[in-house]
Amino acid sequence: MAAVAPAVPARTKRLRRRRQWLSTLGTAARTGRGKLGIGLASVVVLIAAIGPFVTPYPTSQFVALDYSAPSSHFLLGTDYLGYDVLSRVLDGGWIMLVMALCATAFGLIVGGVAGISAAYLRGKADALIMRAVDVILAFPQLVFALLLVSIIGPKLWLIVLAVGFSHAPAVARVLRSATLDISERDFVKSVELQGVKPARVMWSEILPNLMSPLMVEAGLRLTYSIVVMAGLNFLGFGPPPPAPNWGIMIWENLDGRTTNPWAVVVPAALIALLTIGTNTFTDAVARVAIGVDRRPEVAALLEDIGLRPSTEPA
Repeated sequence: MAAVAPAVPARTKRLRRRRQWLSTLGTAARTGRGKLGIGLASVVVLIAAIGPFVTPYPTSQFVALDYSAPSSHFLLGTDYLGYDVLSRVLDGGWIMLVMALCATAFGLIVGGVAGISAAYLRGKADALIMRAVDVILAFPQLVFALLLVSIIGPKLWLIVLAVGFSHAPAVARVLRSATLDISERDFVKSVELQGVKPARVMWSEILPNLMSPLMVEAGLRLTYSIVVMAGLNFLGFGPPPPAPNWGIMIWENLDGRTTNPWAVVVPAALIALLTIGTNTFTDAVARVAIGVDRRPEVAALLEDIGLRPSTEPA
């Protein structure tokens, strides 16, 4: 009689899956694109994290005339109220970063639950969830966030929820496509035959096999969150004045950009570097994910969301 292979414990399978996606991230970080992306994003993150502790002046203290040129005392000059631009730049990024991370996490959770549930449960649940997704997708992200904020008010928690909720439909569509294939695999069917509840099957068997597209979606949605958050702050939907914020600084100092352009250029450049760095690292993860996980549905998903890498070496 043929020997029967021993069953692999659930803990061992989880460790293997965790090592796989950690290996994917590590490999991506060692590529040229990965190093460039991490380098750019790390510089901005360090400025946002350490900046509040090294500001040369209080961020809401009048130090000189408005739009004063850079000098030895004020390296980036002053803004429209005579506040030190360097101090406000150093203290103005951490709130936006935290909000972008929270919005991304919320969007991934809501979108992931919706997409996996729709694909696995099928039938009426699938139709109901995907029709709701189609309705939300009809609104551009910034317009959808502005709609919610204008109805309830510019509260920080609401901005996070609005931006995160605007990510959920795109995440749901990507993960639904992947789940449709994975839910038909033999290992999923064998678990179903044991009478395991659908929620447990989706959590323990399907979700761990979606890490490749999920990692790519996380980086992509974080990039979008940063852009949307900066746009909302630019429009005045952010921390109330005089709290410093990169997006608000651009809007506040537009009139003085010819006198002291640094009050606009520096925060705009930091937002751009963070966006470019995040997007570049996401592209590196997409390239490695296709190389590590050669399942055709993963490659198709990455191509659908615009992250199908070329055949050129990284």
